Amino acid sequence: MAARAIWKGVIVFDELTVPVKLYSAVADRNIHFRLLHRKDKAPVRQALVNPETDEVVTYAEARRAYRSERGDLVILTPEDLEALEPEKSRDIEVTRFVPPGVIDHRWYDRPYYLGPDEKGGAAYAALAAAMERSGREGLAHWTMRNKEYIGALRLHQGYPMLITLRHSGEVVASDTLEPPGGESLSRKDLDMAGQLIEMLAADFDPSEYQDEYRERVMALIDRKRRGEGPEKVTPIRRKKPSDDLSKALQASLDRGRKHA
Repeated sequence: MAARAIWKGVIVFDELTVPVKLYSAVADRNIHFRLLHRKDKAPVRQALVNPETDEVVTYAEARRAYRSERGDLVILTPEDLEALEPEKSRDIEVTRFVPPGVIDHRWYDRPYYLGPDEKGGAAYAALAAAMERSGREGLAHWTMRNKEYIGALRLHQGYPMLITLRHSGEVVASDTLEPPGGESLSRKDLDMAGQLIEMLAADFDPSEYQDEYRERVMALIDRKRRGEGPEKVTPIRRKKPSDDLSKALQASLDRGRKHA
């Protein structure tokens, strides 16, 4: 099935404008269950409940509140929040281009493919060619569905992509962690660790990394649909890890060579 655009925008930098369509580059593969009443299997729904009176509160009667550091509750009305919404726009404004690798993986959030909009094919092709030639990533900001985003404009296999970036307050700096410690390794242990890494070296194959839990749940659903019971699963018994690093490294190397 052909990909379906979720939004339209216009990439803008300097005098160039490129009409584009936004396509999600990832898919929701979570299993979504329906909640039923155990007694009669009737669908149930979630509700807001006043804990003091057990009275159901409609969404229109609910108000958002923020508890300050002093413990005060600041009430915000829908009108308060609507007044703060960003101005609607279709512009994806590129503010600068940075060298590749400057943005590390901690900042990337959600990826989108960019496709050409109607009558924008020539500008789209020019943008892709220019980015391919420069090798740089663009930094952009835009508003989509009443929310402001910052993102990286980059190429993937010739396709321009827009990847939302996390804000500065969301990324935890590594210097807030305790520095790596422990005893220094012997030359022998370092060599064995290096050999083990080389033994496990391989290309990345995404097909090897499936959601195994999801597959087990779907298999269970299929069996129950056919009137069968759940399959018995034998737990995997793992050996207790050795406290002796040298022995553990040697055992891993021996096992790897045996299965090579």
